[in-house]
Amino acid sequence: MNSYSPARKGAWLALAAAALFGLSTPLVQHFGQGLGAFTTAGLLYVGAAGVAVWQRQPASREARVTRRDAPRLLCMAILGAVVGPVALAWGLQRTSGTSASLMLTLEAVFTAVLAWRMYGETMDRRVATALLLLVAGGGALVFEQGRAGGNQMLGLLAVLGATAAWGLDNSLSRGVAERDPGQVVLYKSALGATATLLIALAFAEPLPPWRAALALLAVGATGYGLSLRLYLLAQRTFGAARTGSVFGFAPFIGALGAWAMGGRSGSWLLAAGGALMLLGVALHLLEGHDHEHVHEWLEHEHAHSHDDGHHLHTHDPMPSKPLSHKHQHAPMQHAHPHVPDAHHLHTHG
Repeated sequence: MNSYSPARKGAWLALAAAALFGLSTPLVQHFGQGLGAFTTAGLLYVGAAGVAVWQRQPASREARVTRRDAPRLLCMAILGAVVGPVALAWGLQRTSGTSASLMLTLEAVFTAVLAWRMYGETMDRRVATALLLLVAGGGALVFEQGRAGGNQMLGLLAVLGATAAWGLDNSLSRGVAERDPGQVVLYKSALGATATLLIALAFAEPLPPWRAALALLAVGATGYGLSLRLYLLAQRTFGAARTGSVFGFAPFIGALGAWAMGGRSGSWLLAAGGALMLLGVALHLLEGHDHEHVHEWLEHEHAHSHDDGHHLHTHDPMPSKPLSHKHQHAPMQHAHPHVPDAHHLHTHG
């Protein structure tokens, strides 16, 4: 597979998203200390919405969000911009940043299983083994924190709840990955920020100091807004399950950031859990998929290039850059390395 393959491109996009989100976890813990969970989540998604305003593309470059996407975007906002960040903010105040960062690796498990069930993405023995390793690593972290006391355990379980919410959010976002990611991020973030800030007002959470507020806005812009944009582009390129798997590197980046910020507490169980999770993510990345497959007739709209072997329709003149418009695919049968993108959602026995 050459260096310009969809899988390679998708992996780099997912790794970039993982780096931004991973570094945000210890920063949220640091700047969110003493703040309400809803206030923290609201500020993060105000920042994400702000950066999404200038990320939007013209209709000739990216497909527009439609009214039919509204229910999906609403569910994504509730799960990914309210439940997930609130649970994470609450949990980070009650457990170590290193353990919480590593526990977020389980988001890959929820994402992969849901992508398998919802979209029929490949789930072979290698993928199943990787998921089991991730679960075992998460179990080691829960046991390690359980020995530290009930409050630590509750914090880690809250982080686990955040990973489940984000896993479902990731699977739902696969359905809008072909839309303009700037629009998707803007609508999801605006809905989430509005909901969490209204709840923060209802619970009379204290106003944050201006420095903490500015810091959380900046973290939200990069670790949530820009990261989500890159995540959606990765999903578009090689599917929900594999994007979630590569994104599993985010917790290790977060754990390293927590360690650099002074969170140097740990034990052999913490190290063992992290090693199991790292091995599980590595197995995902080493997966290969190549076989003869059939493309049925298809009509859809999304950003595409005309030199990828699938978009064979003509233009006069032929565009040299990617563009978005409604187009058709004639039936085709061929073999090449591929991943579960919008054109390779065929099922396997």
